Amino acid sequence: MFKRKIEKRLIDYYNNQDDNILIIDGARQIGKSFIIRETASKCFDNYVEIDLKSDYENKKQFGNVTSTKDFYLLISSLYGNDINNIDDTIIFLDEIQYYPHLITMLKDLKKENRYRYIASGSLLGVTLKHIFIPMGSIDEVKMYPMDFEEFLWANNVGNEVIDYLKDCFINREVVSEPVHVKMLELFKDYLICGGLPDAIIEYVLNKNVARTRNVHKQTYTYYRDDCAKYDEEHKLKISKIYDMLISNMANKVKRIQFKKIENKDDSNLGKYEEEFDYLVAAGVVNSTRAVSNPVFPLSESSSKNLIKLYYNDVGLLTNLLYRNNISAVLNTDSGVNLGSVYETACAMELIAHGHDLFYFDSKKVGEVDFLVNNFDSLNVLPIEIKSGKDQDNFRALPKLVAEDGNYKMKCGYVFGNKNCFEQKNNMIILPIYLIMFI
Repeated sequence: MFKRKIEKRLIDYYNNQDDNILIIDGARQIGKSFIIRETASKCFDNYVEIDLKSDYENKKQFGNVTSTKDFYLLISSLYGNDINNIDDTIIFLDEIQYYPHLITMLKDLKKENRYRYIASGSLLGVTLKHIFIPMGSIDEVKMYPMDFEEFLWANNVGNEVIDYLKDCFINREVVSEPVHVKMLELFKDYLICGGLPDAIIEYVLNKNVARTRNVHKQTYTYYRDDCAKYDEEHKLKISKIYDMLISNMANKVKRIQFKKIENKDDSNLGKYEEEFDYLVAAGVVNSTRAVSNPVFPLSESSSKNLIKLYYNDVGLLTNLLYRNNISAVLNTDSGVNLGSVYETACAMELIAHGHDLFYFDSKKVGEVDFLVNNFDSLNVLPIEIKSGKDQDNFRALPKLVAEDGNYKMKCGYVFGNKNCFEQKNNMIILPIYLIMFI
């Protein structure tokens, strides 16, 4: 079993009967069901897993449950030998979005305290927007593909090395060259493999690139199928926007061009806001909005009409771009521009760490890849991502961090391939993999 950071949150929940019922929300294929199954079955003598997707597609028994009494009777008839009481029994409601009425029932199930419960879903972000959730009944936790630190754990990189890297980041010290070479190699492996657990099994454990790419192709198909689960008015536009991501990634200007969605010159975000919200809520894309006046907090000055979308997993992108030719990523002299690949991986990392993403966009000043809120300093942290050898080449960032400039940002990071920890005025240049500590 791969170690996941969400394990601690799950164990804390299992140890506290007074907590609201926990729902794990996230895209398909990221390991939600597996990590719940592995942890819950070890913490409770009686573990019951109910696949509500399978029930919905077959007998629809839970579709007829309209009260907690109905629920208990059905559970008893199906799993009577596997349940006892709240002290030793947990019921895992997997893919609960197929039965929204069960989500609204969770408060009563919790109040009656017969068993412990945990739930998960793949389109919960969409479902929860359209149903009434009683206050104080659930805690929703977002889950994402494995981030780079989790990928290091899967590659048997020990905590001693990770702690050393963290110390280098905090103390602004150069990483030793042998460690840097290994970390950069693993980061490029991550660009190929991504953070889907099944892909990591094939790439890291089985060393099979073709089967890794099959996982990516299958997952991409799943996500496209999820796009089609919306109503007729919206699903074609959702699918078109999702398919457009690959062409946007190849452009120098990666923001969404709304007129290309339906070939209408007067298009803007307002006409497609529901479609964009669906993709983000489903967890299949990460979004970042433009900011022209980057002041804390960033949400107050973001532009709704300038938006970039990234795939939720970098492995999906490198599969679409390069298929089985992994040398395009591994060979730094291949001549391939990996800018969109690096940005996608870094967007994954920042999102997984709880950051809302923005980017700086100004015709006069230029662009900066990412802006995040720094709540410790009540300031904005600008982040530039460099995939090639031009780690010292930037236009806009110096103006954002200049002490005598208009923006008053205290510092900015430039992440790239070079093994250094250089500070130029208020810009700090450092290795790409250290973004895992932002």
